[in-house]
Amino acid sequence: MKKTLLSAAIGVAAVGFGAVAAQAGTLDDVKAKGFVQCGVNGSNLAGFGAQDSSGNWTGLDVDLCRAVAAAVFGDATKVKFTPLSAKDRFPALQSGEIDVLARNTTWSASRDSQLGFDFRAVNYYDGQGFMVTKALNVKSALELSGAAVCVQSGTTTELNLADYFKANGMEYKPVVFEKQEEVDAAYQSGRCDVYTTDQSGLYSIRLSLANPADHVILPEIISKEPLGPAVRQNDSKWFDVVSYAHYAMITGEDFGITQANLDEMVKSENPDIKRFLGEEKDQTIGKDLGLDEKWAYNIIKQVGNYGESFERNVGQGSPLKIERGLNALWSKGGLQYAPPIR
Repeated sequence: MKKTLLSAAIGVAAVGFGAVAAQAGTLDDVKAKGFVQCGVNGSNLAGFGAQDSSGNWTGLDVDLCRAVAAAVFGDATKVKFTPLSAKDRFPALQSGEIDVLARNTTWSASRDSQLGFDFRAVNYYDGQGFMVTKALNVKSALELSGAAVCVQSGTTTELNLADYFKANGMEYKPVVFEKQEEVDAAYQSGRCDVYTTDQSGLYSIRLSLANPADHVILPEIISKEPLGPAVRQNDSKWFDVVSYAHYAMITGEDFGITQANLDEMVKSENPDIKRFLGEEKDQTIGKDLGLDEKWAYNIIKQVGNYGESFERNVGQGSPLKIERGLNALWSKGGLQYAPPIR
Protein backbone atom coordinates (compact mmCIF):
# COMPACT_ATOMS: atom_id res chain seq x y z
CA MET A 1 0.00 0.00 0.00
CA LYS A 2 1.28 3.46 -0.88
CA LYS A 3 0.24 6.00 1.69
CA THR A 4 0.49 9.40 0.00
CA LEU A 5 0.57 12.26 2.47
CA LEU A 6 -1.66 15.20 1.62
CA SER A 7 -1.28 18.64 3.11
CA ALA A 8 -3.22 19.78 6.15
CA ALA A 9 -4.79 22.49 4.03
CA ILE A 10 -6.33 19.94 1.69
CA GLY A 11 -7.40 17.94 4.69
CA VAL A 12 -9.22 20.86 6.28
CA ALA A 13 -10.99 21.58 3.02
CA ALA A 14 -11.95 17.92 2.79
CA VAL A 15 -13.58 18.01 6.22
CA GLY A 16 -15.76 20.88 5.08
CA PHE A 17 -16.67 19.13 1.87
CA GLY A 18 -17.32 15.84 3.66
CA ALA A 19 -19.86 17.48 5.94
CA VAL A 20 -21.72 18.97 2.97
CA ALA A 21 -21.65 15.74 0.96
CA ALA A 22 -22.93 13.77 3.89
CA GLN A 23 -26.07 15.88 4.13
CA ALA A 24 -27.27 14.36 0.88
CA GLY A 25 -27.10 10.86 2.38
CA THR A 26 -24.85 8.51 0.44
CA LEU A 27 -27.07 5.49 1.04
CA ASP A 28 -30.04 7.29 -0.53
CA ASP A 29 -27.86 8.48 -3.42
CA VAL A 30 -26.55 4.97 -4.03
CA LYS A 31 -30.05 3.51 -4.04
CA ALA A 32 -31.22 6.20 -6.44
CA LYS A 33 -28.48 5.58 -9.00
CA GLY A 34 -28.71 1.79 -8.64
CA PHE A 35 -25.09 0.86 -7.94
CA VAL A 36 -22.17 1.38 -5.56
CA GLN A 37 -19.16 3.26 -6.96
CA CYS A 38 -16.14 1.72 -5.30
CA GLY A 39 -12.55 3.00 -5.51
CA VAL A 40 -10.02 0.15 -5.79
CA ASN A 41 -6.33 -0.32 -6.54
CA GLY A 42 -5.41 0.86 -10.02
CA SER A 43 -2.05 -0.94 -10.03
CA ASN A 44 -3.55 -4.44 -10.31
CA LEU A 45 -2.53 -5.52 -6.83
CA ALA A 46 -3.13 -9.27 -6.95
CA GLY A 47 -5.24 -10.55 -4.08
CA PHE A 48 -6.69 -7.16 -3.17
CA GLY A 49 -7.76 -5.33 -6.32
CA ALA A 50 -6.88 -6.63 -9.77
CA GLN A 51 -8.57 -6.69 -13.17
CA ASP A 52 -8.06 -9.46 -15.71
CA SER A 53 -7.89 -9.12 -19.49
CA SER A 54 -11.67 -9.56 -19.70
CA GLY A 55 -12.29 -6.69 -17.30
CA ASN A 56 -13.29 -8.87 -14.34
CA TRP A 57 -12.27 -7.57 -10.90
CA THR A 58 -11.11 -9.83 -8.07
CA GLY A 59 -9.57 -9.34 -4.64
CA LEU A 60 -10.26 -8.99 -0.94
CA ASP A 61 -11.16 -5.31 -1.33
CA VAL A 62 -13.27 -6.07 -4.40
CA ASP A 63 -15.23 -8.65 -2.39
CA LEU A 64 -15.93 -6.02 0.26
CA CYS A 65 -17.34 -3.70 -2.40
CA ARG A 66 -19.54 -6.53 -3.67
CA ALA A 67 -20.69 -7.28 -0.12
CA VAL A 68 -21.86 -3.67 0.22
CA ALA A 69 -23.81 -3.99 -3.05
CA ALA A 70 -25.33 -7.29 -1.89
CA ALA A 71 -26.42 -5.64 1.36
CA VAL A 72 -27.95 -2.59 -0.32
CA PHE A 73 -29.50 -4.14 -3.44
CA GLY A 74 -29.58 -7.87 -2.77
CA ASP A 75 -27.32 -8.08 -5.82
CA ALA A 76 -23.52 -8.17 -5.50
CA THR A 77 -23.08 -7.26 -9.17
CA LYS A 78 -24.52 -3.78 -8.70
CA VAL A 79 -21.13 -2.20 -8.17
CA LYS A 80 -18.83 -0.23 -10.46
CA PHE A 81 -15.10 -0.03 -9.86
CA THR A 82 -12.91 3.02 -10.19
CA PRO A 83 -9.20 2.12 -10.38
CA LEU A 84 -7.17 4.67 -8.43
CA SER A 85 -3.52 5.45 -7.82
CA ALA A 86 -2.22 6.19 -4.33
CA LYS A 87 -2.15 9.87 -5.24
CA ASP A 88 -5.69 10.00 -6.62
CA ARG A 89 -7.57 7.84 -4.10
CA PHE A 90 -8.21 10.50 -1.45
CA PRO A 91 -9.41 13.30 -3.77
CA ALA A 92 -11.73 10.78 -5.45
CA LEU A 93 -13.47 10.06 -2.13
CA GLN A 94 -13.46 13.69 -1.02
CA SER A 95 -15.04 14.89 -4.27
CA GLY A 96 -17.80 12.27 -4.30
CA GLU A 97 -16.45 10.54 -7.40
CA ILE A 98 -16.65 7.29 -5.42
CA ASP A 99 -18.98 6.20 -2.61
CA VAL A 100 -16.44 4.11 -0.72
CA LEU A 101 -12.68 3.67 -0.92
CA ALA A 102 -11.54 0.05 -0.62
CA ARG A 103 -7.94 0.29 -1.79
CA ASN A 104 -5.63 -1.33 0.81
CA THR A 105 -5.66 1.97 2.70
CA THR A 106 -4.30 2.36 6.23
CA TRP A 107 -6.57 3.73 8.94
CA SER A 108 -4.59 6.44 10.75
CA ALA A 109 -5.29 9.39 13.03
CA SER A 110 -4.42 11.98 10.38
CA ARG A 111 -6.74 10.43 7.85
CA ASP A 112 -9.55 10.50 10.39
CA SER A 113 -8.86 14.04 11.55
CA GLN A 114 -7.42 15.86 8.53
CA LEU A 115 -8.85 14.26 5.42
CA GLY A 116 -12.49 14.11 6.46
CA PHE A 117 -12.78 10.32 6.34
CA ASP A 118 -14.24 7.69 8.65
CA PHE A 119 -12.76 4.23 9.17
CA ARG A 120 -14.05 1.45 11.41
CA ALA A 121 -13.85 -1.99 9.83
CA VAL A 122 -10.41 -3.47 9.14
CA ASN A 123 -10.52 -6.11 6.41
CA TYR A 124 -6.77 -6.81 6.51
CA TYR A 125 -4.29 -6.29 9.35
CA ASP A 126 -0.94 -5.60 7.74
CA GLY A 127 2.47 -4.08 8.35
CA GLN A 128 5.41 -2.79 6.35
CA GLY A 129 8.04 -5.33 5.36
CA PHE A 130 11.04 -5.95 3.12
CA MET A 131 11.72 -8.13 0.08
CA VAL A 132 15.20 -9.09 -1.14
CA THR A 133 16.71 -11.48 -3.66
CA LYS A 134 17.75 -14.87 -2.33
CA ALA A 135 21.19 -14.24 -3.78
CA LEU A 136 21.86 -11.67 -1.06
CA ASN A 137 21.60 -14.46 1.54
CA VAL A 138 19.92 -12.09 4.01
CA LYS A 139 17.76 -13.57 6.76
CA SER A 140 16.78 -10.43 8.68
CA ALA A 141 16.14 -6.76 8.00
CA LEU A 142 18.76 -6.02 10.65
CA GLU A 143 21.35 -7.23 8.12
CA LEU A 144 20.43 -4.53 5.58
CA SER A 145 22.82 -1.78 6.67
CA GLY A 146 24.27 -0.09 3.59
CA ALA A 147 21.63 -1.49 1.26
CA ALA A 148 19.93 0.41 -1.55
CA VAL A 149 16.18 0.36 -0.83
CA CYS A 150 13.43 0.93 -3.41
CA VAL A 151 10.50 2.93 -2.00
CA GLN A 152 7.66 5.08 -3.26
CA SER A 153 8.02 8.79 -2.59
CA GLY A 154 5.71 10.95 -0.48
CA THR A 155 4.38 8.02 1.54
CA THR A 156 4.38 6.91 5.14
CA THR A 157 6.21 3.83 3.81
CA GLU A 158 9.12 6.17 3.12
CA LEU A 159 8.90 7.68 6.62
CA ASN A 160 8.67 4.28 8.31
CA LEU A 161 11.77 3.18 6.41
CA ALA A 162 13.79 6.17 7.62
CA ASP A 163 12.64 5.67 11.20
CA TYR A 164 13.49 1.96 11.21
CA PHE A 165 17.03 2.40 9.93
CA LYS A 166 17.70 5.34 12.24
CA ALA A 167 16.34 3.49 15.29
CA ASN A 168 18.62 0.53 14.54
CA GLY A 169 21.72 2.60 13.79
CA MET A 170 21.91 1.47 10.17
CA GLU A 171 22.69 3.34 6.95
CA TYR A 172 20.83 2.89 3.68
CA LYS A 173 20.52 4.45 0.24
CA PRO A 174 16.92 5.31 -0.70
CA VAL A 175 16.02 4.72 -4.35
CA VAL A 176 12.84 6.75 -4.65
CA PHE A 177 10.14 6.87 -7.34
CA GLU A 178 6.69 8.46 -7.48
CA LYS A 179 4.79 5.57 -9.09
CA GLN A 180 4.57 1.96 -7.93
CA GLU A 181 5.27 0.72 -11.46
CA GLU A 182 8.57 2.63 -11.41
CA VAL A 183 9.53 1.10 -8.07
CA ASP A 184 8.69 -2.37 -9.40
CA ALA A 185 10.84 -1.84 -12.49
CA ALA A 186 13.79 -0.48 -10.49
CA TYR A 187 13.82 -3.47 -8.16
CA GLN A 188 13.42 -5.93 -11.02
CA SER A 189 16.35 -4.35 -12.89
CA GLY A 190 18.64 -4.51 -9.86
CA ARG A 191 18.86 -0.78 -9.17
CA CYS A 192 18.21 -1.54 -5.50
CA ASP A 193 18.83 -4.45 -3.16
CA VAL A 194 15.59 -4.19 -1.21
CA TYR A 195 11.91 -3.42 -1.90
CA THR A 196 9.80 -2.08 0.96
CA THR A 197 6.04 -1.61 1.19
CA ASP A 198 3.20 -3.29 3.09
CA GLN A 199 3.93 -6.99 3.42
CA SER A 200 0.72 -7.99 1.64
CA GLY A 201 1.81 -5.81 -1.30
CA LEU A 202 5.18 -7.54 -1.38
CA TYR A 203 3.51 -10.94 -1.76
CA SER A 204 1.52 -9.55 -4.67
CA ILE A 205 4.45 -7.75 -6.31
CA ARG A 206 6.64 -10.86 -6.02
CA LEU A 207 4.16 -12.74 -8.23
CA SER A 208 4.67 -10.16 -10.99
CA LEU A 209 8.46 -10.58 -11.06
CA ALA A 210 10.16 -12.63 -13.76
CA ASN A 211 11.31 -15.31 -11.28
CA PRO A 212 9.23 -15.04 -8.07
CA ALA A 213 11.06 -17.94 -6.42
CA ASP A 214 14.30 -15.92 -6.52
CA HIS A 215 12.91 -13.41 -4.00
CA VAL A 216 12.22 -13.75 -0.29
CA ILE A 217 10.13 -11.63 2.08
CA LEU A 218 11.94 -11.02 5.36
CA PRO A 219 10.17 -11.76 8.67
CA GLU A 220 10.31 -8.27 10.21
CA ILE A 221 7.18 -6.10 10.32
CA ILE A 222 8.14 -2.49 11.11
CA SER A 223 4.76 -0.77 11.32
CA LYS A 224 1.05 -1.22 12.00
CA GLU A 225 -1.08 -0.97 8.87
CA PRO A 226 -4.78 -1.67 9.55
CA LEU A 227 -6.27 -1.66 6.06
CA GLY A 228 -9.94 -1.07 5.52
CA PRO A 229 -12.68 0.84 3.72
CA ALA A 230 -13.08 4.59 4.13
CA VAL A 231 -16.13 6.80 3.65
CA ARG A 232 -16.71 10.51 4.02
CA GLN A 233 -17.29 11.80 7.53
CA ASN A 234 -20.65 12.74 9.03
CA ASP A 235 -22.69 10.19 7.11
CA SER A 236 -23.40 7.64 9.82
CA LYS A 237 -26.02 5.63 7.90
CA TRP A 238 -23.65 4.88 5.03
CA PHE A 239 -20.76 4.38 7.47
CA ASP A 240 -22.81 1.69 9.24
CA VAL A 241 -23.75 -0.08 6.00
CA VAL A 242 -20.14 -0.30 4.79
CA SER A 243 -18.85 -1.38 8.22
CA TYR A 244 -21.52 -4.02 8.77
CA ALA A 245 -21.01 -5.47 5.31
CA HIS A 246 -17.56 -6.49 6.55
CA TYR A 247 -18.86 -7.51 9.97
CA ALA A 248 -21.45 -9.76 8.32
CA MET A 249 -18.68 -11.64 6.54
CA ILE A 250 -16.83 -12.06 9.84
CA THR A 251 -20.00 -13.14 11.65
CA GLY A 252 -20.78 -15.65 8.92
CA GLU A 253 -17.41 -17.29 9.45
CA ASP A 254 -17.90 -17.13 13.24
CA PHE A 255 -21.15 -19.08 12.88
CA GLY A 256 -19.67 -21.53 10.37
CA ILE A 257 -22.02 -20.29 7.66
CA THR A 258 -20.64 -20.69 4.13
CA GLN A 259 -21.98 -20.23 0.64
CA ALA A 260 -22.34 -23.99 0.42
CA ASN A 261 -24.30 -24.59 3.64
CA LEU A 262 -26.18 -21.29 3.86
CA ASP A 263 -29.58 -22.64 2.86
CA GLU A 264 -29.30 -25.40 5.46
CA MET A 265 -28.22 -22.92 8.14
CA VAL A 266 -31.38 -20.90 7.46
CA LYS A 267 -33.25 -23.75 9.16
CA SER A 268 -31.19 -23.41 12.35
CA GLU A 269 -33.03 -22.94 15.64
CA ASN A 270 -30.11 -20.93 17.05
CA PRO A 271 -31.66 -17.49 17.70
CA ASP A 272 -28.42 -15.66 16.87
CA ILE A 273 -28.19 -17.40 13.50
CA LYS A 274 -31.91 -16.87 12.79
CA ARG A 275 -31.53 -13.18 13.58
CA PHE A 276 -28.38 -12.88 11.46
CA LEU A 277 -30.00 -14.50 8.44
CA GLY A 278 -33.21 -12.49 8.72
CA GLU A 279 -35.37 -15.39 9.87
CA GLU A 280 -36.43 -14.07 13.28
CA LYS A 281 -39.86 -12.45 13.48
CA ASP A 282 -40.20 -8.78 14.36
CA GLN A 283 -36.47 -8.06 14.07
CA THR A 284 -35.52 -4.62 12.78
CA ILE A 285 -31.75 -4.84 12.22
CA GLY A 286 -32.03 -4.52 8.45
CA LYS A 287 -34.62 -1.76 8.67
CA ASP A 288 -32.46 0.14 11.16
CA LEU A 289 -29.56 -0.01 8.72
CA GLY A 290 -31.78 1.07 5.84
CA LEU A 291 -31.61 -2.40 4.30
CA ASP A 292 -33.73 -5.48 3.68
CA GLU A 293 -33.81 -8.02 6.52
CA LYS A 294 -32.04 -10.53 4.25
CA TRP A 295 -29.03 -8.23 3.82
CA ALA A 296 -26.57 -10.54 5.62
CA TYR A 297 -27.99 -13.65 3.90
CA ASN A 298 -27.39 -11.97 0.55
CA ILE A 299 -23.78 -11.15 1.43
CA ILE A 300 -22.95 -14.74 2.41
CA LYS A 301 -24.90 -16.21 -0.52
CA GLN A 302 -23.30 -14.04 -3.18
CA VAL A 303 -19.85 -13.19 -1.78
CA GLY A 304 -19.15 -15.67 1.02
CA ASN A 305 -17.90 -15.31 4.56
CA TYR A 306 -14.60 -13.60 5.39
CA GLY A 307 -12.64 -16.85 5.54
CA GLU A 308 -13.87 -17.89 2.10
CA SER A 309 -12.93 -14.50 0.65
CA PHE A 310 -9.52 -14.54 2.34
CA GLU A 311 -8.63 -18.04 1.17
CA ARG A 312 -9.56 -17.58 -2.48
CA ASN A 313 -7.97 -14.13 -2.82
CA VAL A 314 -4.83 -14.13 -0.68
CA GLY A 315 -4.79 -17.41 1.28
CA GLN A 316 -3.94 -21.01 0.50
CA GLY A 317 -6.38 -21.17 -2.40
CA SER A 318 -4.60 -18.27 -4.13
CA PRO A 319 -1.16 -17.85 -5.70
CA LEU A 320 -0.14 -15.58 -2.76
CA LYS A 321 -0.67 -18.31 -0.12
CA ILE A 322 -0.58 -15.87 2.82
CA GLU A 323 -1.21 -17.37 6.24
CA ARG A 324 -4.22 -16.04 8.17
CA GLY A 325 -2.00 -14.78 11.00
CA LEU A 326 -3.48 -11.63 12.54
CA ASN A 327 -6.40 -11.96 10.12
CA ALA A 328 -7.63 -15.15 11.74
CA LEU A 329 -10.85 -14.95 13.74
CA TRP A 330 -10.59 -13.71 17.32
CA SER A 331 -11.52 -17.23 18.45
CA LYS A 332 -8.47 -18.63 16.65
CA GLY A 333 -5.86 -16.19 17.91
CA GLY A 334 -6.39 -13.45 15.34
CA LEU A 335 -7.79 -9.92 15.38
CA GLN A 336 -10.84 -10.31 13.14
CA TYR A 337 -13.79 -9.66 15.43
CA ALA A 338 -17.30 -8.39 14.75
CA PRO A 339 -19.69 -6.74 17.20
CA PRO A 340 -22.85 -8.78 17.88
CA ILE A 341 -25.41 -8.36 15.12
CA ARG A 342 -28.45 -8.21 17.33
